[in-house]
Amino acid sequence: MKLAGRPLCPGVALGPIHVLPEAEKPGKNAPKGTPAEELERLELGRQRALDRVNGQQSAALEKLGKEEADIFRLHALMLEDRDLLETVRCAVRAGACAEDSVREAGETFAAAFRALEDPYLRERAADVEEVSRLWREALSGNLGRLELGKPAILCTGEIAPGELIALEREKVLGLVVERMASDSHAAILTRAMALPTVVGLVPRMDWEGAFAALDGETGELYVTPEEKVRDRLMEKAQAQRKIQTELVAFRDRPACTRDGRVVSVCANIAAPEEAALARREGAQGVGLFRTEFLCLNKEQCPGEEEQIALYRRALEAMEGRRVVIRTLDIGGDKCPPWLEAGRGENPALGLRGIRLSLKQPELFRLQLRAILRAAPYGKAALMFPLVSSAQEVRAARALLERCRAELEAEGLPAGEVEVGVMIETPAAALMAGELAKEADFFSIGTNDLTQYTLAMDRQDPELDGMYDPHHPAVLELIRRTVEEGHRHGRRVALCGQLGADRSMTKTLLQMGVDELSVPVGEVLELKAHVSTLDLSE
Repeated sequence: MKLAGRPLCPGVALGPIHVLPEAEKPGKNAPKGTPAEELERLELGRQRALDRVNGQQSAALEKLGKEEADIFRLHALMLEDRDLLETVRCAVRAGACAEDSVREAGETFAAAFRALEDPYLRERAADVEEVSRLWREALSGNLGRLELGKPAILCTGEIAPGELIALEREKVLGLVVERMASDSHAAILTRAMALPTVVGLVPRMDWEGAFAALDGETGELYVTPEEKVRDRLMEKAQAQRKIQTELVAFRDRPACTRDGRVVSVCANIAAPEEAALARREGAQGVGLFRTEFLCLNKEQCPGEEEQIALYRRALEAMEGRRVVIRTLDIGGDKCPPWLEAGRGENPALGLRGIRLSLKQPELFRLQLRAILRAAPYGKAALMFPLVSSAQEVRAARALLERCRAELEAEGLPAGEVEVGVMIETPAAALMAGELAKEADFFSIGTNDLTQYTLAMDRQDPELDGMYDPHHPAVLELIRRTVEEGHRHGRRVALCGQLGADRSMTKTLLQMGVDELSVPVGEVLELKAHVSTLDLSE
């Protein structure tokens, strides 16, 4: 029997089906005590849910990386949200049972998120519902439904992010889900786990134990397939495994084109834990360490000692390979709770990046001191974001040297660091020759460069199909930056999304880009792709 669903994550899976029972609705027919008893039970349940979410976050960080772990960090923050907690507690004090209070508050907050115009905030409705479910499960003592004995293709109506991260990957051959949005957190985890997945098919209990073949590339599921179908998909699976095996061979070798050009392929990271993963995946360095993600969800800016520890871990994990630490790119639309400045009517054009750092020198000084003190533990470099003038670079470097002098006067170590600038504005690209006199290297951030060149908000869904990093104007600014950088003997890297666009790799390298820095999961494939290119053609 052939069934046509929608492809979500490519890959082939062959094996027996295990149909997961529908998750119980937590809190149904829950007993009700006095308001005082229910408040006590409510808090115990919240603590159990918080412990579970923290465990999920740790598992995601270990198995996948910072971006995936942040899904569960968001859930933990929601379980601490004062507005949500007070709404639930008020309902309990008014006489409702704990489960009903959590469910009703979850529905109210989710509906409020869905009514918002911002697409990112609308998506948070699903997170509120997930947190509500986890809290109610903790109240009822239900710890989930996933108990796998042997490897199988899982079929279910829906699956939560926490259930996915708890799976033993080697026991899950593939996944068939009736309801899963392509941009949901569950879908993000599915792709990060490289789990062949088909969505849109309603699971049937009579499939239990039946042999099946799943093609995540086409969205097809074959239940008790014919022999020729089975053979065809087995061949496809073997070909995919061969490709993965071949990719592993690129971990410990440099990326070199067929005509002999050696290209540095580095990783973008947002947490020190990702540096170790980047090293295992064959990254030749860290081309972009986004330090703002270390402080966005904190009540206060990390102190100097805390920052030193974070940078040291990343440097040591890379075992002598260069780590480029970008100074805080906060302000505008990325405002941590402790930041009182930086918010404006037009965040993308407001006080952010190097502008905000120079406006708040004590904050900037704190980070510069931490980077200098961590530098002796590896090969460190730093770079300044959103630069638009040589004066900004001179001012930033002057403060860096004052910090070095302070540390030496205090008898504290201050390592040597290269100093680079990000080319993210048309002004920076057009002034690349002047900036090259002030910087040791360039890194082109194509996401913001495209946004500012085309005057288009890259996060606006209404502009899908119009926001185009391949636009001739963007490519001309990249070409000019590389040309001016090389004219002054400066190395030029590229760390935006365009770096992982393999349709553009040859063009970028022919322009002279020296280094491509991409998400950790893209490193091996990009190294392999570079080896197929002949830049002389």
